[in-house]
Amino acid sequence: MKTDSIIKENVLDELSWQPNIDETQIGVIVENGVVTLSGVVDNYSKKIAAEKAVKNVKGVKAVADDIEVLYGIEYKKTDKEIAKAVVSAYEWNPSVPNNKLTIEVREGWVYLSGELEWNYQKDAAKKVVEDLIGVKGVVNNIKLKQAVKPSEIKQKITKAFERMADLEAKNIKVEVDGHKVKLKGKVHSKAEKDEARRIAYFAPGVDEVSNELEVVY
Repeated sequence: MKTDSIIKENVLDELSWQPNIDETQIGVIVENGVVTLSGVVDNYSKKIAAEKAVKNVKGVKAVADDIEVLYGIEYKKTDKEIAKAVVSAYEWNPSVPNNKLTIEVREGWVYLSGELEWNYQKDAAKKVVEDLIGVKGVVNNIKLKQAVKPSEIKQKITKAFERMADLEAKNIKVEVDGHKVKLKGKVHSKAEKDEARRIAYFAPGVDEVSNELEVVY
């Protein structure tokens, strides 16, 4: 089992390995496998990239992202300008049916709401916004229509787990309550835990995934 000091060293190495991240701007604290990131970056996509990079490090149990996004004067945008940029970006993205969404911008934070058919549309709506200049954060409150019965959702997710060579499906329990899915059991890495969550989100009708999988090394 890795110590916190080794995990911290590995996290710093992973951050320095990423071409779009300046690791000198990011502070790292590790306590019992939980990594807290701090510091300041100049765009939201770098904040997301840092968080994703850390999640790939073996031994990391959870990530608390306290990184602040602070744009330079030349890149600052008003809420109105950001809102227009979001609408324009959606018009050019076929994965996002923007006529079904409500967009609100407050102090650089973008709040998304509405109802869509598929989770990939919900994810696309968020990812499109993440790369826009001036955005400090995204709150994705988009809901999904109940396309299939809860029993069918559970069956689809379980079968998807069984098809994946990197996941031990027998160790993962799937619970479904309406649009919400809860994953319980044990996996061998943070990457496996994240992969299980990603697969569960692919099931039609899934709006929320509570990932309670325990990482056992």
